[in-house]
Parts: sequence; structure tokens; C-alpha cells
Amino acid sequence: MQSDDLVSSLKTDLFKSSGTFRVLVGVTGSVAALKLPSLVSELLQLPGVDVRVVTTEHAKHFYNPSDVSVKIYTDKDEWELWTQRSDPVLHIELRRWADLLIIAPLDANTLGKIANGICDNLLTCVARAWDTSRPLLFCPAMNTAMWLHPITAQQVSGLKEFGYVEIPCITKKLVCGDEGKGAMAEVSTIVSVVRQYLPKPVESSQKT
Repeated sequence: MQSDDLVSSLKTDLFKSSGTFRVLVGVTGSVAALKLPSLVSELLQLPGVDVRVVTTEHAKHFYNPSDVSVKIYTDKDEWELWTQRSDPVLHIELRRWADLLIIAPLDANTLGKIANGICDNLLTCVARAWDTSRPLLFCPAMNTAMWLHPITAQQVSGLKEFGYVEIPCITKKLVCGDEGKGAMAEVSTIVSVVRQYLPKPVESSQKT
């Protein structure tokens, strides 16, 4: 696709998106990424919510894009979109578009990157550019041994110091066969937390 066509496609998708509350879902290379289609589907059932997805390359190993009913943005889009100074910068456009960013799952690798300010892909660039007056939720997901490593607690604490909100991982039997803490929170739990950030409906005043 030519650069002009990419810019036009971006404007159509983001600038004319539906919904009154815009949720950007970041997905990283954890097995829990297989829950992305379900998470997107349930988020879209919330009143007035519009959803887009930003994926890391490794996350794409775990889900089928055809099962996700919204636009998925990738590193390739970031680099193909910009060819000259007048072109939009995708991670900035996504940052402007979204009212809320949720990273689910947040794997150990991306956790470490965000905690240390590294921004070497589309998702981490969005996180680094994020407007901290808007909510950023993160859902850790990793093997129990990785979760118990001392640096994990430091990095999670660092994200919380930034003002980000943790949706804690849970204890269960993991896909690798281990049993313990480290599994991503249930989709229903994640959606219920997002619901708390939705704008409260304005009650119309009644004449007496």
C-alpha cells in the first residue's frame, strides 16, 4: 500500500472511529495473548466503547488476527506510515486517540522495557509517549518462576509509581504445566476494571 493510502486509512480508522470512550489494547508475547479475541469482544459490549489493538511481533504467535474484530496495529504500520515530515507518527496518533490504554497481557520482557523507559517497538513507544493524566492499566502474565524473580516486584512497583494501575495476576495451572502465581487476570475481571473508568452518564434534569 502506498504512503498516501496508509495515511488515508489511518485517518478513516482513527479520526472517524465510533464510540465515546476509546480503549487501546496492547498485547505482548505471553501465552495469555490467546485471550485477545475474547477481551476485545467483551470490551466492545461496554456502552459507548471503541477499541483498537497494538500488538508486539511475538504476541502475534498466540492469536489469529481474523478472530479480532477491530483494527490491529503493528510495528510494520509504524514504519510504513511515515515517509516524509508531513506524515503522521503512528504511536503519537494512537496516544492521542485513546482515552485508556490497557496492556493485557504484559509479559516480563515488555514489563522490563516500560519500567526502564525503553521504547523499541510500537507498543512501548505508545507507552513512553502516554499522557499520564489518562489511565494506563497493565495485566502482568508470566511463568511463576519469572514472577517470583526479585526484579519483577521492583518493575511492577516502578510502573505503579508512574501512576499506572496493576490488574494483578492470579494463581492457576499455567500452560507450561507449572502451577502458581503469574497467570493473567480473567477477562471478566479486566473488563470490570475498565468499566470503572467509563464516563458516568449525565442525568437529565427534570422540570418541576
